[in-house]
Formats: sequence, C-alpha cells, structure tokens
Amino acid sequence: MSDYEDLGMFIDGEWTAGSSGERQAVVDPATEEVLAELPLAGAADLDRALEASRRGFAAWSGMSALARQVVMERAARLMDERRETIARICTLEAGKPLVEARQEVDFVIGVTRWYAEEGKRAYGRIIPSRFPGATQMVMKEPVGPVAAFVAWNFPGLNVIRKVAGALAAGCSIIIKASEETPGTCIAIARCFEEAGLPAGALNVVFGVPDAVSRHLLGSPIPQKVSFTGSVPIGIHLQKLAAETLKRCTLELGGHAPFIVFDDADIDAAARLAAFLKFRNAGQVCVCPSRFFVQRAVFDRFLDAFAARAQAISVGCGLDETTEMGPLIAARRIDAMERLVQDAVSRGGAFCTGGERLGRRGFFFAPTVLVDVPDEAAVMREEPFGPIAPVVRFDDGEDVIARANRVNPGLAAYVFTRNGARASMMARRLEAGLVGINHAGISTPESPFGGVNGSGYGSEGGIEGLETFLRVKFVSELRD
Repeated sequence: MSDYEDLGMFIDGEWTAGSSGERQAVVDPATEEVLAELPLAGAADLDRALEASRRGFAAWSGMSALARQVVMERAARLMDERRETIARICTLEAGKPLVEARQEVDFVIGVTRWYAEEGKRAYGRIIPSRFPGATQMVMKEPVGPVAAFVAWNFPGLNVIRKVAGALAAGCSIIIKASEETPGTCIAIARCFEEAGLPAGALNVVFGVPDAVSRHLLGSPIPQKVSFTGSVPIGIHLQKLAAETLKRCTLELGGHAPFIVFDDADIDAAARLAAFLKFRNAGQVCVCPSRFFVQRAVFDRFLDAFAARAQAISVGCGLDETTEMGPLIAARRIDAMERLVQDAVSRGGAFCTGGERLGRRGFFFAPTVLVDVPDEAAVMREEPFGPIAPVVRFDDGEDVIARANRVNPGLAAYVFTRNGARASMMARRLEAGLVGINHAGISTPESPFGGVNGSGYGSEGGIEGLETFLRVKFVSELRD
C-alpha cells in the first residue's frame, strides 16, 4: 500500500530484510487487508544487533551531551516535517482515528525534544569531604546498551519514550517494536538515521517475541531492559533479566478507577469520561476502566455518559469524521465478548453497546454496563477495550477499598470540588498517576509509571532519564 511504510530492520546503521527469510503479515484492523510483509530476525541478525549496540554505545556515549542534543533535535524536526505521513502510517496499522494519530506524533516530537534538552542536565554533585585535601564527586554515567520491547497500542509513543530516554542519557538501544504495528517505529528510526545518529546507537528488530527476548536478554551486552506491555510478559522478561542482573523498567498496564463524588461537575466529568474511555477504542493503559459514581448523582452521570457513548462515530480511522476505530485484532473482539457475557451472567445489564459491529474489520460498539458486581471479570481484569462498567458507591472509605482491590496501580481519576477530599484520595489511592478533576497525567516532562502490579520505574521527566544512568562516586586526594 503506497501510504504505508517500507518495512525492514535497522541494524548497525543499515536497513535489512534479515537472514531468516521469515515474514509476517501486517494487517489493517479496519479492513483486515494485508498492508505489507514484515521481515523477522534470525539469531544471526540479533547477534549483529547486539554487537552493533556495543560499538554504537562507545561512539554515542563518547559524544558530548550538547552534540547528542543537536542530533536528537534534528530528528525531532524531521518528525515534525513528516507529521502527517507518520500519523497516517499509525492509523493504518493501529486503527486509531487520524486526529489521535496526529496527537500521538506531536507527543513523540515533544518527548524527543524534551529528552534532548534534559540530557544536558544529567548533573552529578560535589560532596564536602571529611578528609583534608580530598575532592569527592558523584558522577552520572549512561548505564550501557539497552534492550527495549513495546506493545502495539501506541506505536509511536511507546517507542519514543524508550528510544529518546536512552539516547539522551548516552546509551545505545535495541528496540523490538510490535510486529502488529511496525511501520510507525520504522518511520521514527528513519528520522534518527537521517539526523546523523552513529551506526549502532539505534537498532530496530522484529521477530518471534519470546525467541527475540531470550536471545537479547541472554547476552551480557545489554545492561538494561525497558518494557511496555502486559503483566505476564513483564514478569517473564524480569526473570530473564535476572539471570544477568540487568536493570528493569516495567510499565505493565492498569485498571484505572474513575471516581465521581456528588459535589463534582457531573456533566464535565461525564464528557471527559467518554473521551478517555473510548480513545483508541479503550486500548490505553491509563484509560478509565472502572467507573465509580456516588449514589446521589449516579443516574445523572449515567445518562450523560451513555448518551455520549451512543453518539460516538465508529469507523475507519482515515475518515476524518471517525471518533473511534477498531480493536487491533480478532482476539480482542473475543476478549470483549467474554467480558460482556460474564458481566451479564453475574447480574450486570446493558445500557448501550455490547456487540461486534459489521463483518469486516475488528469493530466493537462503545459499551456501557450497569449493576456489574465487583466479582465480575471486567471489574477484576483490565478490559483494554471499549467496555465501561458504571457502578454506585456510598462514601469515600467504600470507594477507596473497592478502587484498591485490584493489583495493578497505574492511573486513577477523581472528581470532586472538596479540596480536603481530593487530597485524601490522592494520598490513599494505590496508583502511580492520579488526575484530580482533569486527565493531565502524561506529559514529556513528568514521570509516567505505576505501582504494585503495574510494574516499577518511570518514563518521562527527570525520573525517566535517571533510569538510563548509573552512579559513580570518585574520591580523589592530590599531593
């Protein structure tokens, strides 16, 4: 397809189809048509990428922070010039509406620029010495080559948080982007290539996920692992990394509560709830997935929320009028149907939606459920799709206990005009990201990460840069 990216792997500064001869179809989730064939790496390709990352680290870390910033800024400018092209690639392979894809590319550019600048501020410090005549220095150094693995739901954002963070710190990186959404990552890599990144500083590979992760993490060359994806795979990668004591940053999804108290702006909360829930068809790790509404305002919120869900235009993301696109694959349709059937079997009821749309493409109707018990699967498992269970609560203690009942703790949202209550909820909710009366929980300059079952470590902000740095203490006594 002419609008789609030419697919390949980027190893040691060169584009290659690899040595395995194996390929995998990349499918448009809106049409089920094959966009292109993606080459997959064999063992020889992965070995080449590992050795390239070792040499690339020496070259890239040897440059000054200012010189690295210049290269990253050039890459950001190229992304800006190609904004519409990259957005269309993202929509074709991920299905999200163009307006969302453009916003994602803008975020990618912002992350690249922010990290490029922040890399110049990886400061150490001087510690006053207790030994006369000695100088004591704390130095920050790049940790070394990085191996990164990312999910398909944000083909640009998931990639750039790892690539830009690693490069800003002076690390080289091998990234295995999703085989379902490879084109956006490739388009981003081309920008870094043309910006003058040294060969081997960035390597992009694809392949059978378990085989790739075992091969890369079994090598002593990568010193750090960064992963965005599911909890089971995150645990698996952590175990592999432990064999060679590699550092890990794990962003493993969530099951975000959206809590509306009776003193909130109910109409505003309902509008934002619908926007957040059905963005990218609910395939967002920080999107609200359990809606708790105080009993006195439950009916008012539900009416406004359900009306907005019913009005959402579902279709191909390339259509500028589309507000919600398809799910990524047929398996996600199966997951939605299982969760809905379980909720209804346990006493839940449809308010709207609940079914697949059409026979072509992986479309599922925006779905609102009510009277869903806490024991239902959708209240215990992250749905990662356009299903919204809306339930009642009575008071703050009740909702805190129910919100914290699940193990993942990535995002949480609270709506109240009571300042003391907002402060209390922010303290007691088990989440790494809390939005009070708005959804501004993810920016290039702020830390992004969860607690408990959502993993550990941060991406973004100075915290994200620190994860790619190690500390060295030097104590020097001169004659």
